[in-house]
Amino acid sequence: MDGQENEEHANRDEDVPATGRAPRPAPRRDGAERTGRRALRRTGVILAVLAVALVGVVIGVLAGGRVSTDIGPFQADLSVAPAVGGGTTVDIPPLGALLLDSHDGPTHLTVELGALDQSRTEALLDDPASINRASQSAVDDVREGVLRLGLRTLASAVLVTLLLALLVFRDTRRAAWAGALALVVTAGSLGTAAATIRPEAIEEPRYEGLLVNAPAIVGDARRIANDYTRYAEQLQRIVGNVSQLYTTVSSLPVYEPAPGTTRVLHVSDMHLNPTGWQLIRTVVEQFGIDVVIDTGDITDWGSEPEASYVGSIGLLKKPYVYIRGNHDSGRTAAAVARQPNAIVLSNTTTTVAGLTIAGIGDPRFTPDKNTSPAGSGLTQQTADQLIGVGDQLAATVASSPRPVNIALVHDPASAGPLSGTCPLVLAGHTHDRQVSKLPEVPGKGPTQLMVQGSTGGAGLRGLEGEKPTPLTMTVLYFDKDKLLQAYDDITVGGTGQAQVNLERHVVEDPRAGVPAPVTPTPTR
Repeated sequence: MDGQENEEHANRDEDVPATGRAPRPAPRRDGAERTGRRALRRTGVILAVLAVALVGVVIGVLAGGRVSTDIGPFQADLSVAPAVGGGTTVDIPPLGALLLDSHDGPTHLTVELGALDQSRTEALLDDPASINRASQSAVDDVREGVLRLGLRTLASAVLVTLLLALLVFRDTRRAAWAGALALVVTAGSLGTAAATIRPEAIEEPRYEGLLVNAPAIVGDARRIANDYTRYAEQLQRIVGNVSQLYTTVSSLPVYEPAPGTTRVLHVSDMHLNPTGWQLIRTVVEQFGIDVVIDTGDITDWGSEPEASYVGSIGLLKKPYVYIRGNHDSGRTAAAVARQPNAIVLSNTTTTVAGLTIAGIGDPRFTPDKNTSPAGSGLTQQTADQLIGVGDQLAATVASSPRPVNIALVHDPASAGPLSGTCPLVLAGHTHDRQVSKLPEVPGKGPTQLMVQGSTGGAGLRGLEGEKPTPLTMTVLYFDKDKLLQAYDDITVGGTGQAQVNLERHVVEDPRAGVPAPVTPTPTR
């Protein structure tokens, strides 16, 4: 064993260098690998934080990037969403949308106009000057709403990102980094949108839905807005002049209403013009109106936001008999029916103030057509529809247990079958006031047709010409036998014609329905 030990000792001595120190071990390869893995892990963490931040921003913006605000009389919802090209969408349900190239950046703004606030709408109707104030305050309303939307979106994006990062990493430091990234990304996106905003984009919108027809229907929006401002100023003075009509009427020597006279106000084709309501209320009060009859087209599109426009019916405090026009939807008719003083006729009859009235709505619903008669599409099929509803109403009148004094249709094309069934038919639709006799039926009494103009001046479309379409209405006087004995045509002139005209017509033979010559009486 000693020989073996000596041999091993000699071998160990050969491995020891002359310095007498043991050699250092060679560097290990796994050190470089650990450094690479550490760098890779750091890069993965950074990418994970960035991904969590981006996901948190998207979820936070979609979940919390919305506010409700009042824009004038409208209740509007504002929302923001991630997008590539920016821009703004103004949704006007159910008509469609306006698309505006309003800004750049990865954010898209959506403004959805909801219902009209009834109290604010009534305030606008009561004070024409408030229309101007509302248009000025609307800009401030939008600015305030967008500012609140931006702050809410920023807070929501950061908060959601922090919560998501804590759930994913379970590390406050990484969550803080993710929250900071979310703040930078969201603030940068909103800042880019604010820095690139283009206010002039509202002048060049693109249209979707039924609003595709808006440029042709409404015309140049800026010119109409300017005309409406001047028109509102004129009407503010004109409405005050209407109060003088009562004195004018009492001074006319050609006619004095007999005791027991029933006074009916015939209006038609309001087309959402708020100034018409003030004029109607003034005439109702000054002329002692017993019943208001509306032969349709109280709205333009028959949409839900428009339904609140009919809330002014209840302010009249008089029975309001209504039939649906071709611009009124079933929703519009239902909104009118909810008014406490309203009666909606749909091939039915009613007796109000001693008058028996029969009426039927227009068979069409054409909100995408122009309000003018030419826009209503009078094809052979449409003509057959209109005559058909006239036949239906004639049958209803014939079967009425009480003699019908007045029949109501929206389009005068429906009036033909009513000849001989009742003494008087009232209509609208054409925006052109006319009085005529229907062709007589042998063995039947005469029937007079009275077509009203537009009590709303055909709405905003009435401002497209050089002069606005006048506002028209008629006061009908019925004697104790419920026969028409006289009527006053009231016309409110447009811009540059600040006057109210009253034309008195006396029916010499109420049973024959022949009017006497016109007696015009302008009031300035």
